[in-house]
This record gives sequence, C-alpha cells and structure tokens, in this order.
Amino acid sequence: ASTRPIEQCQSIIAKLAVIWVGSMTLSVPEILLWQLAQDTSPVSGVATEYCTMKPSANLPESVYSLVLTYQNARMWWYFGCYFCLPILFTVSCQLVTRRISGTEKKSECRGTKHSQCESHLNCTIIGLTVIYGLCATPENVCNIVVAYMSPAVSKHTLDLLNLINQFFLFFKCSVTPVLLLCL
Repeated sequence: ASTRPIEQCQSIIAKLAVIWVGSMTLSVPEILLWQLAQDTSPVSGVATEYCTMKPSANLPESVYSLVLTYQNARMWWYFGCYFCLPILFTVSCQLVTRRISGTEKKSECRGTKHSQCESHLNCTIIGLTVIYGLCATPENVCNIVVAYMSPAVSKHTLDLLNLINQFFLFFKCSVTPVLLLCL
C-alpha cells in the first residue's frame, strides 16, 4: 500500500495565516462600529458602562464615513461574511475531498480503519456545518427583517429576538465541543 504524501509545514502555516488574516480583516468593521459608552442608571443613579453600535466621532472622516456605510449594510455583510462564506467554504472543501478520495479509492485499496476514520471526520464536519447553519439562520433572518422593518417592530419584540439569537448562539457553542469530542 502506498502512503499519502505529508503536507509541508510552510504550506500549512501559509494556509492558517491566510485564514487568520482574512478573518481579522473581515472583522475590522465590527471593531470600528462598536464602542463603550457610559450612562447613568435611572433606577440606581450609578454610572454604568455598556456597548453601543455607534461609530466613534474621533475616527478620521474617511474611516467614519466608511463605518457609517458599513452600519447601514451590516446585516448583508454579516450574512455574506459570517454565514455564506463559511458554509460555502466547508461545502467546497467537502466536495473537493470527496472527489480526491473517490479517485484515490479507485487507484488503490486502502485499509478499512483509515476509511472509517475519514468517514467519521467527514460526518462530524458536515454535522458542525449543519448545526452552524441552523443556529445562524434565525439571527441572519432577524437582522435582515429588523433592518427593513425597524420602526414597525416594538422594543419588546426586538428584545425577544435578541434572546432567541443568544439561545441559538449558546446552543451552537455548546454542541460544537461535543461534536469535536466525538472525533
């Protein structure tokens, strides 16, 4: 049986660097949009700090105008970069992996243990993708609906939608380590 070639360390580091730098670049608008604000609580009279989605007026004018534009199109950026890209990337990688595995299986007879491990890994990755998609879909739908219907939606409804989104975020973060543990 022939052995599979091992990928060079530089290649792996380059791929990780592209993923990390790309992720950080896509998150820069979010960092510039949120800021820490202070307000006095009407109940206790104590000054409290909270995060608000309002760009800082101290930003340079060109950056400030870009952040305002981002704020208006945030739900589409969030949908495209944080929902569509990861799912498309995962599905594309799975399709390429299956195509490569299919040609390798035809050319050589591999051990059943190795095939079972690859199958288990692929099922786990597909499971993670499905959970991510199911948990992120309500938030994206809510973001888009609220962006276009914001004046018509009551504060109570917005708070309820945010609570539901937090539940799905908690669920996704709770299930992911369990699935990874199954590996």
